[in-house]
Amino acid sequence: MISVLAGIYGATVGRLQNTFAQRRPIDLVAVRGGDPVAMYRRAIRELGGMQAFVKRGQRVVVKPNIAWDVPPERAANTNPELVGAIVRDCVAAGASRVFVFDHTVDQWQRAYETSGIERAAREAGALVVPANLERDYREVQIPGARRLHTAKVHHHILEADVFINVPVLKHHASTTVTIAMKNLMGIVWDRRFWHRNDLHQCIADFCLSRLPDLNIVDAYLVMTRNGPRGVSEADLARMKSLLISKDIVAVDAASTLIFGAQPQDIGHIRLAAQMNVGQINLDRLNISRIAI
Repeated sequence: MISVLAGIYGATVGRLQNTFAQRRPIDLVAVRGGDPVAMYRRAIRELGGMQAFVKRGQRVVVKPNIAWDVPPERAANTNPELVGAIVRDCVAAGASRVFVFDHTVDQWQRAYETSGIERAAREAGALVVPANLERDYREVQIPGARRLHTAKVHHHILEADVFINVPVLKHHASTTVTIAMKNLMGIVWDRRFWHRNDLHQCIADFCLSRLPDLNIVDAYLVMTRNGPRGVSEADLARMKSLLISKDIVAVDAASTLIFGAQPQDIGHIRLAAQMNVGQINLDRLNISRIAI
């Protein structure tokens, strides 16, 4: 993984700092070397601050991974301090309301509490809501889908003006990695259908519905095995990285390289790129690579 990480951050830094690159809009920001909040603050500043995405009076959903009843040091969920910093920026940008939730795998109240995310998000000004009742989901059509033609989506996503996706990068037994695209399974009701009907294709298909306006990947502690829940801190590698992009395919592709795999080898990333959801070829993007 270390050699791959060096390739992402080191090999083309000079090229990306040339005058031409600075004139182009930034497609993706990759930061390394700091704590999660410091890296986020540096990355969002590179994109013009949260005010470039959230306007006064807008309703915002910040969707971390809160699926598991495990503490922050196990990195099965998104870092709580990172979630809190994002919520604070949304509030400061003028959001009327900021909702935080996840359709958890473990019992939701325990997962919300043990992860530290409920407390961090509430202290930052968010409304932390459960997602464990089917009545809170609305069925939507997915035009162009190959396998997942409909899905029940949480109503806060459908009503949001801005949707910010905040996954944690980690191993997954069924898909090798779980990052931004797979984190969207936490906004739908029936995940079992996905697992029974070509999981990779369903993940890609769902991206033809509403995509996040911004994807922020927590890659500070990366679970390299026994995912998605993990067994112990021995499963983790300290990568000290964070990635941000509006392009969900690009951010997953770049995060996959940090994990130590190739994007083309991950079914849902490859399929989503083929379906023109986003860009898998990172050489075609203007990436701002930052070490702090």
